[in-house]
Amino acid sequence: MLKIGDIEMKNQVVLAPMAGVCNPAFRLIAKEFGTGLVCAEMVSDKAILNGNKRTKEMLFVDEREKPLSLQIFGGDRASLVEAAKVVDQDTNADIIDINMGCPVPKVTKCDAGARWLLEPNKIFEMVSAVVDAVSKPVTVKMRIGWDSDHIFVVENAKAVEAAGGKAISVHGRTREQLYTGHADWSYIKMAKEAVAIPVIGNGDVNTPEDARRMLDETGCDGVMIGRGALGSPWMLYRTIEYLKSGELAPEPAPEEKIRIAMLHMDRLVALKGENTAVREMRRHLAWYLKGMKDGGRVKDMIMEETKRDEVARILEDYVAGLAAEPSNSVVTV
Repeated sequence: MLKIGDIEMKNQVVLAPMAGVCNPAFRLIAKEFGTGLVCAEMVSDKAILNGNKRTKEMLFVDEREKPLSLQIFGGDRASLVEAAKVVDQDTNADIIDINMGCPVPKVTKCDAGARWLLEPNKIFEMVSAVVDAVSKPVTVKMRIGWDSDHIFVVENAKAVEAAGGKAISVHGRTREQLYTGHADWSYIKMAKEAVAIPVIGNGDVNTPEDARRMLDETGCDGVMIGRGALGSPWMLYRTIEYLKSGELAPEPAPEEKIRIAMLHMDRLVALKGENTAVREMRRHLAWYLKGMKDGGRVKDMIMEETKRDEVARILEDYVAGLAAEPSNSVVTV
């Protein structure tokens, strides 16, 4: 099983720290589907130190989500260390993760995220400073490189290990690729072979079979799933079962998928209030409905709504109108 420092996971499946997605409402569903480790969306070191209401909400950890990794980012060593201390002392997260993979310009322009990929020495300095300041295990999420001409994944992985980092997550794309093209898993294998600490593979894991293949091809210790779980958190459960037994659990019936989507919505309403939650939930519901019969029509109806009860009514009417289908699904939350 995957073990990070003294934190032992019950399986090798990890939910990626997706920005704008991995709040407690979604993380808890992922945990109920059996996910070994869930990661919270990244939080700026400056925002943590400013301590505003929204940031404090982002640092909240439901006990049912544990073990959980809370991700921070920043380009200034002093503020990153102070933010890490807040996470270490004032939250019940189990692991502190440092982001050095985010490719968006507003992050890299602040000398944070993927910008670090160009400087192994800075990685060592920043990670070691955080490690020295906290008691919780420190991990790093990185990409393989800045662009195809600057891939320092081995040097960067070694820098994290030398600095006292307890694990590395490696996304098999460069910063330049963003989320296009294909993840090159060969670099994940190179990172795994270069260090003794756990390496978690990430990128293009969209099916349980992909997860199995990543483990086999790279030798990595865990599999991180991000976009593959959007609108289909049961994919996490199916992956866990496939890695355990080699058998594919069935997809949930359409009615069950909608029930899970409504559970997600109601948890988001409880977390953020109706107005914000319903607006945020629109894109999630588009993911949940993707590939379902008449899903596009239902999605278009939902995009006009701002009230929880109206969205629920549309979904309930949709479920009622579905042709009765036998379900042998065992995937429930």
